[in-house]
Amino acid sequence: MAVERLKRCENIVALSEEHRRLLYKWRDQLDPVDIGAEPPPGNPRESTLRKEVSQLKRLLAEKTMEVDFFKGALQKVEARHQKHGITGEKASTTKFGE
Repeated sequence: MAVERLKRCENIVALSEEHRRLLYKWRDQLDPVDIGAEPPPGNPRESTLRKEVSQLKRLLAEKTMEVDFFKGALQKVEARHQKHGITGEKASTTKFGE
């Protein structure tokens, strides 16, 4: 659904912010982590590793969203260039004296 909206969207930044908040909400619902809370009793090594895994998952999700955002933005730019006949190729020039 997000990709379809991206294809029709004129304001990519607003759309990315909207989906960013939604993805964070989903993340927090699926993997709630209270950073300031005392670790549950048990193996301290396991608790440390669980926190690290949660942080890495969060970072991966953020980077994935960034990559998706920039892919979509690039597709929009490429579509506009094609629409206006812009190829992105360098103009051919000759050297002085040829």
